[in-house]
Amino acid sequence: MSEWWSYRLSDFLLFSPRTYWRLFELHNEALWPLPLVTLALGLAALALALLRARHHGKLIAFVLAILWAFVGWSFLWQRYATINWAAVYIAPVFALEALLLALLAGARDGLTVDQPGFRRMAAMALIALGLGYPLLAPLFGRPWQGAEVFGTAPDPTAIATLGFALLAGGGRAMLLCLVPLLWCAASGVTLWAMDDAQAWVLFASAALSIAALTAVIWTAFHRPIRTAGLRQKGPV
Repeated sequence: MSEWWSYRLSDFLLFSPRTYWRLFELHNEALWPLPLVTLALGLAALALALLRARHHGKLIAFVLAILWAFVGWSFLWQRYATINWAAVYIAPVFALEALLLALLAGARDGLTVDQPGFRRMAAMALIALGLGYPLLAPLFGRPWQGAEVFGTAPDPTAIATLGFALLAGGGRAMLLCLVPLLWCAASGVTLWAMDDAQAWVLFASAALSIAALTAVIWTAFHRPIRTAGLRQKGPV
């Protein structure tokens, strides 16, 4: 019997890299031209955030809720589960994220943009990466037909959602970032097991998100301290 330390991460894969990437080609072929529509929705959500249009926070949360539910059902449940049994248990987690976003869409502010400085820059970088994710296919030597598109594939949807959540900041960001961060970690490990360099895109996205969330927490904890200090320095 082989010792456990003799195993490599790739030994636990249930599919080959070729099978995995072929899955996206079949997915895009079955949905076409819907990936163009979901990408357009992502660009529209970004425009709403930049222009701070009326009710933009509600609209962004509503769009993301629909897309998370769709990705969980169409990709994870119907397609990814055919090569990875764990996807059956992950799909309900995507449904949970969709529910949280739907509840937020019904709240007063939704995902209203209110974060300046580093958090805003990190958020915009993540959104741009999520929406530009199809460009990674030819960059990593894969055909355009197998490109991962925001709103139909989980990786770009999770990355862009991290960005939109960080734009809102506060407790909403902490809550909404949990599932996308877990997915980025899980998907990154899967790609790493396949010896695919694209894994580092997911790891870097998660690291940037954690850094921005740390800034959110730091600000939240130190703002009351600064306020209390200003009050103490007032006239006696």
